[in-house]
Amino acid sequence: MQSTRLAKLLEFLQSDPNDPFVLYALATEYNTSNDTEKALDYYLKLITDHPDYVGTYYHLGKLYQKLGQTEPALDIYQKGMVAARNKRDMHAFSELQGAYNSAAGLDYEDD
Repeated sequence: MQSTRLAKLLEFLQSDPNDPFVLYALATEYNTSNDTEKALDYYLKLITDHPDYVGTYYHLGKLYQKLGQTEPALDIYQKGMVAARNKRDMHAFSELQGAYNSAAGLDYEDD
């Protein structure tokens, strides 16, 4: 049985199938419910159709990491940093850089 929120999001998608916010919300909803295949589909659609929707990169990278796919995660974080820099969104850039460093094993602490 689908959640009420998911059903509502799918209705919104029928009204506007190219709305990046609805696509992002659906990806997040599927990711939260551990439907990784559908989450990946929506995140990848966002990256393709709305490459400037910066929030996608962080969550897609984290999903790749959750699936044990470090190299695709690193690639997505790098692309996200470029998108964030292009939008002058330094907060998102910083979060993506931190996620990249962590995934790459660069987040060491000084002794």
